[in-house]
This record gives sequence, structure tokens and C-alpha cells, in this order.
Amino acid sequence: MMAERIVTLTVAPGENGRLDRFIAARLADVSRTAVQRLIDDGFILCNGSACDAADKIAPGDEVVVRIPPPVLTDLVAEDIPLSIVYEDEDVVVIDKPAGLVVHPAAGHAHGTLVNAVLSHIPDLEGVGGEIRPGIVHRLDKDTSGLIVVAKHDRSLRELQAQFKSRTVKKVYVALVEGLVAPAQGIIEAPIGRHRNHRKKMAVVDDGRTARTRYKSIKVFHAPDLTLIEAYPETGRTHQIRVHFAWLGYPLVGDTMYGRKKPLLALERHFLHAASLTFRLPSSGQEQTFTCKLPVELQSILDQLTSAEK
Repeated sequence: MMAERIVTLTVAPGENGRLDRFIAARLADVSRTAVQRLIDDGFILCNGSACDAADKIAPGDEVVVRIPPPVLTDLVAEDIPLSIVYEDEDVVVIDKPAGLVVHPAAGHAHGTLVNAVLSHIPDLEGVGGEIRPGIVHRLDKDTSGLIVVAKHDRSLRELQAQFKSRTVKKVYVALVEGLVAPAQGIIEAPIGRHRNHRKKMAVVDDGRTARTRYKSIKVFHAPDLTLIEAYPETGRTHQIRVHFAWLGYPLVGDTMYGRKKPLLALERHFLHAASLTFRLPSSGQEQTFTCKLPVELQSILDQLTSAEK
């Protein structure tokens, strides 16, 4: 098996601009898209700290690039049960359970949503020309809910264009610590890679624009918790989790951005992609898909409701 490759780059006088462009120019065998992916996955440090693709470089900066061994590109179809909400000749909308990784990556070569979808759609491999065939957007491993997968290249391009133009509407349900005030509003704070923890994101001055609308649905007491609906208008990594933690209302069960020991008996964070609205590539007609809270999340709400009676 190939070993991990580590490359150290020092920015020379006259070199400037974006970090991802600098690395791609220096490493001829690594594309800019691949560089951005490595940054997102925390494999690149600038001056010893986590970074963002759009960070500006300066002469003397030291950039360390870790390139992990390649994941086998021979994707294997695996008979993993899928909860299919909708399917036509162009797309399949899936209700993803918490705990299921979306696509193969280092440490997750098998048992992913992509492996499961390949079993359902054998000719999906090659769509998009990547190891993540047909994947248009992502959900965190421990986030449940709706995700759409393109079944061919034309559909993939059309859906990517909708996400890029921000015409796709997403509704998430989250349970957060504290009594959220105001009860509805907009969180607008830039998000980038955490400077010290490569796997975490954070609100940072030079981060990418991030905007989340929200409204409170229900409040609970002892402990004080708020059930919210969140409507992310941008699609930054961990956006909802980071935004609410930054405000002082971390998601229940989020051990990365909140309490290390969960407040309630929940082995995942309380975040569910409940609704997804987009235009069907086949007809151009806008359609909304929904899915219920999974049992483990609904059970928490039932317990909280009963305790208040």
C-alpha cells in the first residue's frame, strides 16, 4: 500500500494570492479541486494552523501538505438498506440515517451511502467522474435526513447549478441548548477552518460568507432547550452547528462544538434535514420532499414533552 506523502512548501518573494491556487501551481500532479478537498478534510496546514482555501499567502509562509494514500477507485456495490423518498430517471432522494458516511474517503472505503446507492443503481459509477458518483451535496455522518443523488451527468450538472445559485431550499430541525433569543432571526457570520483544530470549522473574520435563517418552534425547561427550524442560505461545512455554537446555543449531542459529555442520552447530534426543495431536472418543476424525525430524535422530544406535563 502506498504511504502518505508529505510536502512542505515555502512561499517565495513575489508569490501571492489564494492558498489553493498557490498549492495547485506548485504541485503539478494535484488539481485545485483536490487541493480544496484536502483543505476541507484538514490535511493542509499554513504556518502550523488549519486554513481555508481562500486564505491569502505571503512570502515566508510555510505550507505543509499531507496527501493520504489514494482510496481505491473501484467502488463496490454493497447491499445496504436505503430509505428512498422519491426516484425518477434523473434523481433519487434518500432519507439518510445518522451514522452513515456519504461517500468513500480515507478511513471509510466501504459501508457508505455511495456503496449503497451503487447496489440500487449499478450504472451510477462514473457519474461526475469521481469516487463520489452522483453526489451533489453532503450531510455530516451523524446528521440524518434528505439527500439527493444524480443518476447521470446531465442531472448532476443541473442540480449543481441549482445549489450554486442557492435556489435549493433546505429546512433542518435542531434541538439546541438554552432559550434562543430572539425567537427568530438571521445568523450571518463567516465560517472557515479552525486555526488550531484541523477537523473543526469556526466563525473567523476571513472565512467564507455564511448565512442561516431560523425560528424557534418550541421551548423546554429543566434543562432549558429550544427546538428550532434552520434554513441555511449558504452551504458551509458544519454551518448550522458552528453558527449556533457561536451564539452560545450548541446543538444537543454535538460533542465537537458543544459539551464533551452529551446533555441527554443521545449518541449523535440533534440535527435532521427534514425538507428539501429543488427543480426536477426532468420537468423543471419545483418539488418539495420531506421526511419525519428518526425514532431516536422523536423519542427525545416525547420525553421532554412528557416531563413538562
